[in-house]
Amino acid sequence: MGAGVIECDVTFTKDRQLVCRHSQCDLHSTTNILETPLAKKCSVPFSPATFDIDGNLIAPAQAKCCTSDITVDEFKTLKGKMDAVNSNATSLEEYLQATPNWRTDLYSQSGTLLTHAESIELFKSLGVKMTPELKSPSVDMPYEGDYTQAAYAQQMIDEYKAAKVNPRHVLAQSFNLDDIKYWIANEPRFGKQAVYLDDRYDLPSFNFRDPATWSPSMEALAADGIQIIAPPMWMLVDIDSDNNIVPSIYATRAKAAGLKIITWTLERSGLLADAGGWYYQSISPAIDNDGDMLKLLDVLAQDVGVKGIFSDWPATVSYYVNCKGLK
Repeated sequence: MGAGVIECDVTFTKDRQLVCRHSQCDLHSTTNILETPLAKKCSVPFSPATFDIDGNLIAPAQAKCCTSDITVDEFKTLKGKMDAVNSNATSLEEYLQATPNWRTDLYSQSGTLLTHAESIELFKSLGVKMTPELKSPSVDMPYEGDYTQAAYAQQMIDEYKAAKVNPRHVLAQSFNLDDIKYWIANEPRFGKQAVYLDDRYDLPSFNFRDPATWSPSMEALAADGIQIIAPPMWMLVDIDSDNNIVPSIYATRAKAAGLKIITWTLERSGLLADAGGWYYQSISPAIDNDGDMLKLLDVLAQDVGVKGIFSDWPATVSYYVNCKGLK
């Protein structure tokens, strides 16, 4: 589809081996673990939903299976599936067969799970750059008393060094600002293009339209050596009085501070007829059809000037880039 940079979300197993997973505790929704003998090792075993006599939900179906519940060898026996569960399910089969109708299971019936090291070799063979995200652990750190956050961050970089990957081809990411600062201080060849994923929207005091609520400020981030910031798409755009999509003050301040910008995630939402949902929240009055995705992409590329954009379906971005003659 034309993607030039591919991501492995990095987490660790019970025996501290790095693997690719969007979350440390998503195996119940992204693999077949609940259908295997490994289900008994899950942090929370599957339990079906319960309803009262009138059909009202009392307790949703649930399970929680983490990479830290199993060894890397056990992890490699699993098969991937589309990320989805049915919280109203009264059986395991119903719980797992929950893919939204705007997604497809065509390519996800028997997915191959990868270790982080395997992802590096795959990406090298494809001739693409790599952007691993060090995922926030779902277990307490230091894990088992001695596996620290710094050791985890270092282990990820060490696997690129062991594979002799040019640091310029690696854009390491984290939502944890301390991870970025660690790489800048201890692995500067990787740290210089490390990506700070900005999730301060979760803070009650944060307002992407009010620089006074940003701590640290864009200038402070730049002073600490951060060169690339990556907020969700909606923080980079706003609408003017005529309902046109325009760069937000967050975007203009980031650029003024000398920060490069990457954003996420295109093609993650469902149909845009309902204003686009979470990823379009700052511009929802201007969103009413799927074509508006390209309008947003055009503003992000031409007016905001993003360095790159994450997409669950990169062909859309490749089509746009080729149409506009961009790189």
